[in-house]
Amino acid sequence: MTAAHTASTPTAGRHWASGLTAFGAVLLVLAGILNIFRGIMAIAQDDVFLVTRGYVFRFDLTGWGWVHLVLGVVALLVGLGLFRGDLWARVCGVAIASLIIVANFLSLPYYPVWSIVLIAFSGFIIWALCVGRDGASSPFD
Repeated sequence: MTAAHTASTPTAGRHWASGLTAFGAVLLVLAGILNIFRGIMAIAQDDVFLVTRGYVFRFDLTGWGWVHLVLGVVALLVGLGLFRGDLWARVCGVAIASLIIVANFLSLPYYPVWSIVLIAFSGFIIWALCVGRDGASSPFD
């Protein structure tokens, strides 16, 4: 007798994991866009930023702008890679989200509310990308 092989149907856990990957991808793209806007505002020397004296991690406002602009562009590209379900994008997404947390923590005195929001976004990104399984190749399969 021969055994008939049937195609396995995706389980609820697999749908949950691919949904988390899609959630992380959307949040990473959104965090990248927000960082790009923040970088442009800082490079343009916008008046929404606070100028603090005696801050240990003091950078020129234009320097912080370039840091956030570069992180935003990389986060946007990695977020788009996450939509394809690539493992490299998941690993890089966690790394970029971690760097976004560090950059926003260090620039906290310049724009506190915005920094806290992006730190929270990045925390959700790391959670979503670490909880998702490697089983699904793309979050939209």
